[in-house]
Amino acid sequence: MYPEIFYSNTFTLLAEAEVGKHFYWNIAGALVHGQVLLVIWFVVAILTVFSLLGTANADRIPHGWQNFMESALDFVTDIAKNQLGESFYREWIPFIGTLFFFIFGCNWAGAIIPWKLIELPEGELAAPTNDINTTVALAFLTSFAYFYAGLSKKGLGYFKRYVQPLPLLLPINILEDFTKPLSLSFRLFGNVLADELTITVLTSLVPLVVPLPIMALGIFAGSVQALIFSTLAAAYIAEALE
Repeated sequence: MYPEIFYSNTFTLLAEAEVGKHFYWNIAGALVHGQVLLVIWFVVAILTVFSLLGTANADRIPHGWQNFMESALDFVTDIAKNQLGESFYREWIPFIGTLFFFIFGCNWAGAIIPWKLIELPEGELAAPTNDINTTVALAFLTSFAYFYAGLSKKGLGYFKRYVQPLPLLLPINILEDFTKPLSLSFRLFGNVLADELTITVLTSLVPLVVPLPIMALGIFAGSVQALIFSTLAAAYIAEALE
């Protein structure tokens, strides 16, 4: 086979390949991934139940779910405080905390719950963070947040940072604003997708014992990815506020 024909056939096969199938919903003329929304609603419901249990019958001395939720709040408070400092961290706790708990819940829901047992007409249920649309949306929210932080504190003077310390750095500083959401979204998406693919392959080969340590590692990695994403988001906001 000539090299030209080989490469032509290879590129044709790659162009025709599909990365997964999706259960599409048509909402007001727009196609959305229904299986992603279903799991997102489930995660939001679980987080809402946890928060209600933690705040119901709150006492001055925490106990039970209240103690658990206050510990979780202290954890995300430390993330914001370590990155943003004493002066700015309080107003950003809700945003940083929401990012952390949402990503944490999505990753754990994908790693613990056997979604593949639920059959859909198309596609399959999985962690919402293994869909690039979810991670890109979270990355864009982070970008909007640090632009808002910089503009609210410095006004139009925020854009001076693009020509500091030298005007020659303008293209690099602009490019940085594109690479931040790209790195945030693809890091989270790639890690979650790779973990789920690894577990799927190992489960098909050795159904019982071998996948369990990988699943435990996936749960740990999902927690770390939530921490990394929220920490980087806080760091970008702090950079805009400097």
